[in-house]
Formats: sequence, C-alpha cells, structure tokens
Amino acid sequence: MRKLRMGLVGGGPGSFIGAVHRIAAELDGEMELVAGAFSSDPDLSRQAGVNYRLDPARAYPTFAALLTAETRRSDGIDFLTIATPNHLHLPIARAALEAGVAVMSDKPMTATLAEARELAAVAAAVSVPYRLTYTYTGYPLVREARRLVAEGFLGAVRKVLVEYSQGWLAEPIERRGSKQAEWRCDPQRAGDGGCIGDIGVHAFNLAEFVTGRHVERICADLNSVVPGRALDDDCNLLLRFDNGAVGALIASQICVGALNGLQLRVYGEKAALEWRQEAPNTLTLCYADGRSENRYAGTGVLGTDAVAVTRLPAGHPEGYLEAFANLYRDLANLLRGKGDAPLLPGATAGLRGMALIDAAVSSSRERRWTALPV
Repeated sequence: MRKLRMGLVGGGPGSFIGAVHRIAAELDGEMELVAGAFSSDPDLSRQAGVNYRLDPARAYPTFAALLTAETRRSDGIDFLTIATPNHLHLPIARAALEAGVAVMSDKPMTATLAEARELAAVAAAVSVPYRLTYTYTGYPLVREARRLVAEGFLGAVRKVLVEYSQGWLAEPIERRGSKQAEWRCDPQRAGDGGCIGDIGVHAFNLAEFVTGRHVERICADLNSVVPGRALDDDCNLLLRFDNGAVGALIASQICVGALNGLQLRVYGEKAALEWRQEAPNTLTLCYADGRSENRYAGTGVLGTDAVAVTRLPAGHPEGYLEAFANLYRDLANLLRGKGDAPLLPGATAGLRGMALIDAAVSSSRERRWTALPV
C-alpha cells in the first residue's frame, strides 16, 4: 500500500510542534509529509518547504491555496494536520472537512466553545474523520491505566488528582520576542484561556480518558501571576465527576524549575494508580494492605491496547514522539478502513476540552461552582 499523504498548516520556522507532527506521522512508514502552508508569511512558508525537503510547488502561501491545489491533484493530500494558533483552527478545519479532507488538529479544538460547537456540527455532517492530538492518550501505560480502571481493578473511582506544571512562562518572555509565548498570551489568538487552554485541557483529557468518567462541575481559580499578562498562567480547579468522585486539577506555567510535569493519580475502592509523563514507562499500582507494584512498558503483563502501541522491549524507553506517533498510527488505520480508532480523540473530546475552558473562566470570574456547558 502507498503511504498516506500528509498536509501541514503551521509548523514553520520557530515552531516546535510542526517537526514533532512530521516525525510522528512518518515514524511507522505509513505516512509522508508532501505539502503545507507553514506560515502566514509566504517567504517563510517557502523556506519551511525547503527545510522539509518538499517539492517547492507544494509549499503554499495560505491554507486556502493548499486545499484548492491539493484537492485538484491526482496525488493530493489524504489528510491535513493543523498546528497553528487556536484562532485558526476553526476556519482551517472547516475548509478541509468541507473539501473532503480528513483533519488531525492540535488541541484545543478551537478558540471558543461556540466555535467548537460549530466545528463539531461540520464534522458530524461530513464523511471524513476529524481527530485531535491529545498526545498523552498515546502512551502505552496510559492506555493500560484506562483498561485497568474499566475492568474494575481499582473498584469504583473515588478521587482523581491531576497536575500539569511548567515553568517556561515564569517570566514575561512574550514581551521579549518569544514567538511561542506571544500567541499563547494573546486573547485574540489563544482564545479565552491561557494556561487552562494550553495545558489544562491536556490534564483534563487525561483524567477523563483514564477514568472513563466525565467531569460534571468545577470550581476554578484562574490567575495571571506575571504582571501585565492578559490570560491566566496558573490554574487550580476542584472537580466533581458523574459517578460522585471528587478531584482536583492543577495547571501552571509559572512554576520555576518545572519542566513538563504532567502526572495523574486515581484512587479507587480497592487500589490506586499513578503515572508521570516524565517517567512514562512506569505505572505504579498501590493496594489497601500497603503493597505496591510497578508495571513497565513492553512487558508481558499489559493488555492488548498497551501492547498494540508498544514498539520496543521492556527497558528500552519510549516517550513523547512515540506516543504522538501512536495517534498517527490510529489515524492511518482509520483512513485505511482498519477500524474506527476508538482511543483516538475526536470532536467529543474536543468539545469537552472547550467546555472546561469556558466553565473555568466563568467559575473563576464568578467565584462559584459551575457546570460544564457541553
């Protein structure tokens, strides 16, 4: 079978995530990047095409030009990846879906909940897939944790604690030329949420993905700690789940010294589990009698969902790029008709993430418990 042809919007010079998408998509030899509109500056888009070693004719000045040209080619793209600031997610995804091109988009789904609802309606009306790169759902031991909860290993879930701490925005680097910080701190491009929209939705998605439960109500305290910053950079949320479980979500980008500190703890009636993104090949299980055990990626005790996305034997670490690639493997199977890729997040997960942002902003402003407006 031929490789699936990938288009990319965003990911130009200065972008971290563009190269990650390209490497992840191509890791299994199922896909190849063939076209893109990599920057709003046509010259930079052309330069990115050179850097990606593409046919110069397929480095386009705009996403509209890309879709127009690629849908007319006999060898046009099979899907489009969106790696742009949030305010562009809706127009790009809508145009691609309506042109019959499948979409793989960075999170959050859009800039606002209203936009997300509009995009979800478009996605429901077309025959091509719309999916989101909630990266951490691609880790083998995250999928193993999900299986254990679903099969009742922990008993009923009682409490969920999820934290995502970074320190890269502890200083006002958006005012010192950092391109990645500039748009994330700009309400016109990021939307209503800063930290809550950038990494808070990852923590939220991880908690719901692993537990299989939905958060129904939150009480949020969002803060802009760095003086003069327009959007939140520190978030603290209390959670109530649909089964009565309680929890807390902490997301912060002003924790000096923190790197990419995403971690999840789930406490049930019979057992508990803990997973840390910075040590992703270990899943810790704890029992009421004081025993604990570690399960490791690549070992024979794991379930089929974890085994299916494991590439290497135990002791050979797999990390962020491989997890990202697992999402693209799911997409490849979906596009080739090999299944419906149930663990690959789509519009429902996207809507829930946007509902979290909307509810958190409202709850923090009004100082009260707020239902998620999904």
